[in-house]
Amino acid sequence: MTKKFIAFTLSILLFTTTGLIAQGVDSFKVYSKFDFIPGEKLIFFEDFSVEAIGDFPARWNTNGSGEIITTNKAPGRWLQIKTDGYYIPETRGGFPENFTVEFDWIPAGKDEDAESSDMELGFYLVSGTMSDPNEGGAVPGVAGNKINFTKNTTYFASYADGEYKVEGNADFELNKNRPYRISVWVQKQRLRIYINETKLIDAPRAMPAGFTYNILRFEVGSASAPMIANLRLAAGLPDLRNKLLTEGKLVSYGIYFDVASDKLKPLSYGTLKEIAQVLSENPGLKIRIVGHTDSDGDDAFNLDLSKRRALSVRNELSKSFGIDVSRIETDGKGETQPFGPNDNPSNKAINRRVEFIRL
Repeated sequence: MTKKFIAFTLSILLFTTTGLIAQGVDSFKVYSKFDFIPGEKLIFFEDFSVEAIGDFPARWNTNGSGEIITTNKAPGRWLQIKTDGYYIPETRGGFPENFTVEFDWIPAGKDEDAESSDMELGFYLVSGTMSDPNEGGAVPGVAGNKINFTKNTTYFASYADGEYKVEGNADFELNKNRPYRISVWVQKQRLRIYINETKLIDAPRAMPAGFTYNILRFEVGSASAPMIANLRLAAGLPDLRNKLLTEGKLVSYGIYFDVASDKLKPLSYGTLKEIAQVLSENPGLKIRIVGHTDSDGDDAFNLDLSKRRALSVRNELSKSFGIDVSRIETDGKGETQPFGPNDNPSNKAINRRVEFIRL
């Protein structure tokens, strides 16, 4: 995807890394600078779990083609984009000033021998009209930000009033057919972009002011056939300190585990670091960690899993941040205390949570 670059001075954090992190006991150390904290109020979630293999997802709009698949590259179900065009989840309604977007992405292409053009993925944050996705042409909507991931570099370009406003880029080397976690954090005009544990971009004026953003848009080049999964859009800027100290209860969706496992994912680091800081600054504070699951699977297994997950969180707070385990109780409720019915992917995502309760 070509861009017209405009000279503009901005402060931007640039980091370089290659490939995925090594999984294992040292994984959390790699994430020691990871400060991403996902929004707490879920707006949209999609893991394609209710879609039939081979179908295009019902809650998405496109002028191209794609289908739900499984792959030996990673667990779960994935939307594989087959042709160029736009691919838009029907999120319905405007986003708040502060929000986060996360999704898993496997770069892949139609030509197995290609190593460059087939790694491209375009991701847009748009202020526009859902019923007219092509409004604005190459710069859709009335304003937005175009983020373009390529084999070696991630670019962004904001636009409004018919012209580009702020642009920048950061180096990051991708590997074909390997999964990556993309995290995007918007705080009013500030834009942060992460791949795995690496913060690539932190631009304080990257989002044009005065617009309500309401569309997430994926685009690909003609050689690309990327796979996308586990899309999560949520209202951002959770006040972990206030909720734990003042309200006495923090419900967190920033604690991630492997599927049906109590193994913590390093992506939990940003949230755990904030909680550990509150505990460190308040040495008299004691908490109870409570795990919750959705209703998928056996009741007894889910109860045991939720207890083991709470214990894993306690152990990581002790191991990585030096919090005394005598200050932390743990428990698990399994699927017995849902926030809502376990009848769709979004409600199940709300029910899967970790709670921190002040004692």
